[in-house]
Amino acid sequence: MNPVELKYSKDHEYARVEGNVVTFGITDHAQHSLGDVVFVELPEEGDTVTAGKSYGTVESVKAVSDIIAAVSGKVVEVNTQVMDSPDLLNSDPYGEGWLIKVEADDLSPLDSMMTADGYETFLAQEEH
Repeated sequence: MNPVELKYSKDHEYARVEGNVVTFGITDHAQHSLGDVVFVELPEEGDTVTAGKSYGTVESVKAVSDIIAAVSGKVVEVNTQVMDSPDLLNSDPYGEGWLIKVEADDLSPLDSMMTADGYETFLAQEEH
């Protein structure tokens, strides 16, 4: 089940909003589709990311996937633990497997993201 407090993208990424800080990660569906994650490339603290643009990659045994920023802003925290132990993306994508935290310039891009229910519906349609 996908946590209800998060927002979801069609790229199978999530955004957790706390004030103007947004935590990015990949969904359980994404990690399941990717298979075993072997490498994660993330920006550095202090870098800026742009909504709708790639800010890093997740590499698995099956593929290399770009990860797309939900909002624009400055990276205020990077989960270095996930870079050292990429399997955290598989074992705990909504917890220990988060990727980066961004101080958002503007939260409005989140309005176009899906709720947990909307994401469930999207997944069901995608599978057909």
